[in-house]
Amino acid sequence: MIQKLTHAPLVVSNQDEALKFYTDILGFEKRADYQQPGKPRWLTVAPKGQNLEFILVQGEFKIDSHLPPEAGTGGTHYAFTTDDCEGDYERLKTRGVNFNVGTYTKPQKQSWGTSVYFKDPDGNQFALIQPNTLGKVLTAASGPTTIGTS
Repeated sequence: MIQKLTHAPLVVSNQDEALKFYTDILGFEKRADYQQPGKPRWLTVAPKGQNLEFILVQGEFKIDSHLPPEAGTGGTHYAFTTDDCEGDYERLKTRGVNFNVGTYTKPQKQSWGTSVYFKDPDGNQFALIQPNTLGKVLTAASGPTTIGTS
């Protein structure tokens, strides 16, 4: 039986610049950074206390033609839960994070909570999600669907 997801790739144009963004701007931890002869560099980051790691894979990823331009490098997004969407938005905005993603340029209140989307320097898309009581009930009923951070 599958037990858990341990890592997910993020295609980046420059691993060192991506590392600075995720550690210095978002406050993630660097978990692994090594390279075996003849192999690509293995560089991972994650929010503190989170088991799931992002592998910062240097390369190029072509966006499928059916996806809108705002879909980002990988054509998808990862979601992080937060207990203060508006506060995190303000904090990250002052650090230069790009919140210009479609119509989500600032936190939006929904029936289930508050959310806002942002991009890393390579266009990978993320969401900050602050569930309200309804959102927490829906998440519990359907199982975990976001990457939790503290």
